Amino acid sequence: MSEEQGSRPKSATTRKVAVCDLDGTLIDSDAALANAFVALGVDREEITFGHVLADECDRLGLSVEDYLAAYDPTQALPFAGVTELVTSLDRWAVCSNKHPHSGRAELERLQWHPEVALFADFFGGPKQLPPVLRLLGIAPDQVIFLGDTAHDRRCASDAGVTFALAGWNPRATAHSSDIVLSHPLELLELLGE
Repeated sequence: MSEEQGSRPKSATTRKVAVCDLDGTLIDSDAALANAFVALGVDREEITFGHVLADECDRLGLSVEDYLAAYDPTQALPFAGVTELVTSLDRWAVCSNKHPHSGRAELERLQWHPEVALFADFFGGPKQLPPVLRLLGIAPDQVIFLGDTAHDRRCASDAGVTFALAGWNPRATAHSSDIVLSHPLELLELLGE
C-alpha cells in the first residue's frame, strides 16, 4: 500500500486491473462515517456520502480534525465477499475521496495491500483516475473502476475507464450504462481472472 508503484513485475497480460473506491464499495462504512458526524452534533438527516471530507466538514461547519478524532474505523467492515475478492487479485488499487489518515488506517486494519492507494490529499479535490493509472503504468482500457456513486461513474467516464457498480451496496443506484455487480467476486470475471 503506497503512493508509489509496487515491486511486482509487470507482465504482458490480457487481464485488467481493478481500481476500487473504498467507502461504500469495499467497506460498509456508512455507520462509521455518520456516527462521527452525529457525535459532533450533526443531525443524521443532514449527512450525505461520497464527498471529500474537507468539503463535507465545511458544509456542516466542522473541522476535519474534530471529525477524525470522532471517527471510529472499527465500525467500518468489509462487505460480504470483498476480503475474498481483494485476496484473489494479482494487482489492484484504491482511488478514494476518503481522508488519507482514516483511509490508510482502514487498509492497515484490514491487512489489505493494494499496489497503489490514493486519497483526497493527493488529488487536492475529488478523486481522479489518471494519477492512479500513471502510478500503475497502465492505460484506461486495462482497468475496471469499481464504485458505488454517480461521482465514481463520472470519474471512470472522464478517464475513459470501464465502470462497474458495487450493486451489493443498497445505496448504489444503477444507471442504464452501468455494469452492475451483485457480488464482489463477479468482478473477477470482468477482469479476466
